Amino acid sequence: MGDTVLKCDYLVVGSGAVGMAFVDTLLSETDATIIMVDRYAAPGGHWNVAYPFVTLHQPSQFYGVSSKELSSGRKDKTGLNAGLYDLASGAQVKAYFDDVMRHTFLPSGRVQYFPMCDYQGDGVFTQILSGKTHTVEFKKTVDATHLKTSVPSTHTPNFEIEDGVRFMPLNDLPKLKSAPDGYVIIGGGKTGIDACLWLLESGADPDDMTWIVSRDAWLLNRANTQPSMEFFENTMGAQAGQFESIANATSFDDMYDRLEACGYFLRLDTGVRPTMFHGATISTAELEELRKVKNIVRMGRVSRVGKTEIILAGGTVPTTPEVVHIDCSAGAIANVQIKPVFDGNTITPQTVRSYQPVFSAAFIAHIEAAYESEAEKNKLCAVVPLPNSTQDYLHMTAAMMMNQFHWGQDKSIRAWLLSNRLDGFSDMIARLDKNDKKRMAVMGRLRDNAFPAMAKLQQFISELS
Repeated sequence: MGDTVLKCDYLVVGSGAVGMAFVDTLLSETDATIIMVDRYAAPGGHWNVAYPFVTLHQPSQFYGVSSKELSSGRKDKTGLNAGLYDLASGAQVKAYFDDVMRHTFLPSGRVQYFPMCDYQGDGVFTQILSGKTHTVEFKKTVDATHLKTSVPSTHTPNFEIEDGVRFMPLNDLPKLKSAPDGYVIIGGGKTGIDACLWLLESGADPDDMTWIVSRDAWLLNRANTQPSMEFFENTMGAQAGQFESIANATSFDDMYDRLEACGYFLRLDTGVRPTMFHGATISTAELEELRKVKNIVRMGRVSRVGKTEIILAGGTVPTTPEVVHIDCSAGAIANVQIKPVFDGNTITPQTVRSYQPVFSAAFIAHIEAAYESEAEKNKLCAVVPLPNSTQDYLHMTAAMMMNQFHWGQDKSIRAWLLSNRLDGFSDMIARLDKNDKKRMAVMGRLRDNAFPAMAKLQQFISELS
């Protein structure tokens, strides 16, 4: 097919949440022209293939693009998130990104969008349905696919599955027409949690469920992520408690004990010490529901699922051909290699604040728009590594604290954070009544323990390296 040449200032590869958040800020703060290329038929990235009952696991206020609210602003009145701010469903998120593309990006006249395309590198992409190839002449390229999200529907398990085994991604759970002999949930991360909660809420007997958890995880309490003054003591109190726990810890394990004691961390079983930390967020009601599942298998990773037994690293468990085996083993992030965010004419958005990839993308776009020096940009956008093990919490928290320190020294960044809806917390602090002694005491605890906490993190990192 013929080769078409296109021109733009920024070639953005990927129209998932990260790409959309980056472009939204670029549109608001520059007059740049942008071409977006994506393999999916609609914006939203992995949300296009997410399981039907997926929701955000943090409040909707923290998600989406800066210029358009996703949240309804309401608290849930029923269900396992009752009393906390709403969590958008996958369908809502997908419709939201479609609306942003159709009613904000494209009408600007500065964004061209090419869905259903394979990007081959060096400014060349091919439209999947026609085979037509395009070459883009650009000033900078933005790799918004670096934080690839692995989803169950497209995930290939890293274990054997014998012919005749009833095996499915959790996407297919709502398609069940009758009760099987039982359910085996393979995976202890957020996807496994979602599968267990959906089964329980849908009426499955917890005694019919077997949950294979290769590694227990430390979990974040969703009550501590609420973006309103009503939850100030939870949200800012958790941050103060975190710094206090780190600063006063006498050892790595003591740090986690203190973080749990102050309510910053939760765990499924208080008798099992977690070795995993992915930043999954959960409500205390969800945690109590999960504890109804008593048959939890902790024998390491699965190596083979047969018709009569499941083989794991540390033993076997029985099964039958009529048991449904649910694959929740996909890791949320498949690519965690750290790169410089700014490198010549390439921008690679990554997390610059813990747990907030879309805020990070918007912030990186702002830094691109407002600063000239690549060295200064990278200093302000030091990558906060994505956690996997419990030790990774040290590196993640230290990097996040250093970024926050640098941002706090820059008046213009402080102003941007205050005005950006994805930030969530700067406005809460700005609206704090200085005569409120109780809440000011919380801020004092946070401030007084920040530097001691950073010093202790560096000590533990050095001891464990």
